[in-house]
Amino acid sequence: MNMSSSHALWPEFIKAVQHEVAPALGCTEPISLALASAIAAQHLAKTPERIEAKVSANLMKNGMGVAVPGTGTVGLKIAAAVGALAGNPDGKLEVLKGLTQAQVDAGKAMIAEQRVELSIANVPHILYSEACVFHGEEWAKVRIADSHTRVIYIEHNGHVIFELADVGAATAAAAYDIASATAQDVYDFATLAPLEMIDFIDAAGVLNDALSQEGMKGTFGLHIGATLQRQIAAGLMSEGLLSQILIRTTAASDARMGGATLPAMSNSGSGNQGIAATMPVVVVAEHIQASKEQLTRALMMSHLMAIYIHSKLPKLSALCAVTTASMGAAAGVAWLLKGDFKTVSMAISSMIGDLSGMVCDGASNSCAMKVSTSAQSVYKSVLMAMDGVCVTGNEGIVAHDVDQSINNLGQLACQGMVQTDVQILQIMLHKQAK
Repeated sequence: MNMSSSHALWPEFIKAVQHEVAPALGCTEPISLALASAIAAQHLAKTPERIEAKVSANLMKNGMGVAVPGTGTVGLKIAAAVGALAGNPDGKLEVLKGLTQAQVDAGKAMIAEQRVELSIANVPHILYSEACVFHGEEWAKVRIADSHTRVIYIEHNGHVIFELADVGAATAAAAYDIASATAQDVYDFATLAPLEMIDFIDAAGVLNDALSQEGMKGTFGLHIGATLQRQIAAGLMSEGLLSQILIRTTAASDARMGGATLPAMSNSGSGNQGIAATMPVVVVAEHIQASKEQLTRALMMSHLMAIYIHSKLPKLSALCAVTTASMGAAAGVAWLLKGDFKTVSMAISSMIGDLSGMVCDGASNSCAMKVSTSAQSVYKSVLMAMDGVCVTGNEGIVAHDVDQSINNLGQLACQGMVQTDVQILQIMLHKQAK
């Protein structure tokens, strides 16, 4: 290891985690539109009477079937409506925190009266949301692009208030630069950085564990976590560490996708990715009675590794990114149980061989199924690695070097799955049209 070059990345790693790991209330795609609506309404300075919303095809895919917290309703129209009527324009990913029933009812009334229009925007941005709100002849428009809270344009009654000069600039590149990093660099940082530099990541465990406990009530989404827990009592599943990893991780996703009014600590713009990177680590740390420092370092390794792997992917794609976040969890769990980079890299390689074909067919309750599958792969891959076994460079897209395996996965998502993404959206829109 070149210690000097590794240390040079540490400030960028901190910026990356602080930028990509943040509390979010509700699935981040509809929340992005809600934020655009809230900011537009702020500039309108009057109660919106009508909304015209436009989103990119990928954002449409990820927002059309997911519950919006506090509303009891799915989809982008309700997000736009309640965002415009009651959203906090300064709330970022927590824009809808504290909705009242009266505000939700007013949003539903707007939709019922056909005062909310939604269409797909013909834009080059993979992630894009636009809200134009009207009151009489007055109007205000806000556009968000490339990340869920990145405002690129504000207009009021024909006057441009704000316009980002270089819209094409990647938001992540402006915030941090980890392009030269390797998985070994991530491992070294998580294990060697001063504890006071990284202990802010502990909040991920607190927030996502609370969401998991909420999901265990069995009232959200597909209540997979609660169902699996009941099957243990019925004798159809055995109690054990694998079961608890599956149950507690999936329960958090159940709550998240089912509209619970608790925030998730997100990763790379996704609450489910944040859950997938957090909960297996938390459960294993509890099981082995890890120290607070061990948990902190394992969470940092997981979340930063997830960011590193996701940096090779488009912001939204046909590849389910819960899988890549779970590869981060595998790194954290492998370190907790074995404590060496070789085990970490072997576990990640096996997961790439296992999960690389999982597609994203939009945010919905069924995301918790994908979270469950990925969490199972985490533990399976770690146990294999601890026994000296992994998917090797002789098989499929996996390479002998873990970083090359990660790059291969990124190429699959960036190039090979483009048509898959188009086909998924066509299927979903065809279903909606029926």
